[in-house]
Amino acid sequence: MRILLFLFTLILAGCDMPNLPPVVPHPIAAPAKSGELVVLTHNGPTTYYEGADGKPSGFEYDLVTLFAQEYGYKVRFVETANLNEMFTLLSQHQAHFAAAGISALDSRKTTLQFGPPYLTVNQQVIYNTDGVKPRNFSDLKGLRVEVVAGTSHVETLRKAARNVPGLKWQEMQAKWDEESLDRLSRGEVDAVLVDSNEFDIARKFYTNLDAAFEVPQSDQLAWAFPKISDPLLLKQTQQFFQKIHRDGTLKQIVDRYYGHADRLEGADVAGFLDKMQSVLPKFRKFFQEGQSITGIDWRLLAAIGYQESHWDPFATSPTGVRGLMMMTSDTADRMGVDDRLNARQSILGGARYLALLVDQMSLKIEEPDRTWMALAAYNQGQGHLEDARILAQRRKLNPSAWCDIKQTMPLLGSSVHNATVKHGFCRGGEAVIFVENIRTYYDILVKYEKPYKPLLMSKND
Repeated sequence: MRILLFLFTLILAGCDMPNLPPVVPHPIAAPAKSGELVVLTHNGPTTYYEGADGKPSGFEYDLVTLFAQEYGYKVRFVETANLNEMFTLLSQHQAHFAAAGISALDSRKTTLQFGPPYLTVNQQVIYNTDGVKPRNFSDLKGLRVEVVAGTSHVETLRKAARNVPGLKWQEMQAKWDEESLDRLSRGEVDAVLVDSNEFDIARKFYTNLDAAFEVPQSDQLAWAFPKISDPLLLKQTQQFFQKIHRDGTLKQIVDRYYGHADRLEGADVAGFLDKMQSVLPKFRKFFQEGQSITGIDWRLLAAIGYQESHWDPFATSPTGVRGLMMMTSDTADRMGVDDRLNARQSILGGARYLALLVDQMSLKIEEPDRTWMALAAYNQGQGHLEDARILAQRRKLNPSAWCDIKQTMPLLGSSVHNATVKHGFCRGGEAVIFVENIRTYYDILVKYEKPYKPLLMSKND
């Protein structure tokens, strides 16, 4: 009997079967009906990734999460492999929108709708500094030029090729731009096209890459919706972006991810990467001990130590500030540090001091701004930070947002402004540089160094 069934199956397999139309998935319900918002994205430094605390993070993640909270939706993020998959799922109504740093190009508006723009970017041609710097598209002829298939950069090169005969490029089926930048860094290609916001983040990790030139026309990034979308969801999106533009929330999120991106030169980052391999291992256990005591990520403490002394336990300034964490004698006494030139004592004292400053911040100040302001106070003192917050209020800025405080902190160096506040002059501009550099060093450490989990924590994981 089994043999007969097997033969019958073979006969059916040999028959010509009709070409059935592909099965189209059923469209998902509107979020107002289901209560769930389904959002397409991709894993990357400018969109959606696991943060230092092991939880989801990223520019797009923050925007979408705030939007969902505004209207009471739950969010389900769906990571896609590339833009083609993302746009296909949108066309099949398998998601409500895509939040992935997508350029709102006219050519895409025939099949998609876009929400309000939230970030303006320029396309940049990036080159490996070990080679010759191209000045324009004509200089790219004969070079190995690479772009990610399906991106706006392909369209840019097609337009350029009309005026530059012989311009050629390779369209890679890579996931996203960072793969191309990695190949460029290794010398496998000569030039790639990326958006300026992507390179702002990536340049911290690829010290042999730089921007050769920019494409004059800028692009606007926005959420992408199916051509036929839920009218209520589109209206809510419009209202949401109007609100966060108006109240400064969007400005804060942009600063959180991009505000410190261009503070350091390539040589600064290269020096940091070198010492991260050669010097940091000597002190890693002390920074991790600092985390155990205070709860502050050891990589942030290490970033402070590098900014202060380049991890030199014997560093001394002309003003008498000493040690790896560059503490004053008064602060050392308060933190129970007997020997500022003792690396462990210095690191633990600096960790306790930062934790104290974070705790003293106004409850109105939320993270991560709370930490950035505590760092400014670590550098110039709590009183001067409060003066900068007063100046922010006078200028109708947000005294609880670091992106506004870093505008007013430098004003304390001018008698026009410091004469009007309690604590007078300070080198406020130095505090801003101090904080922004630490943010960059911290980002690098988060990428390359593992988080520290004390034994008690790891047993419960």
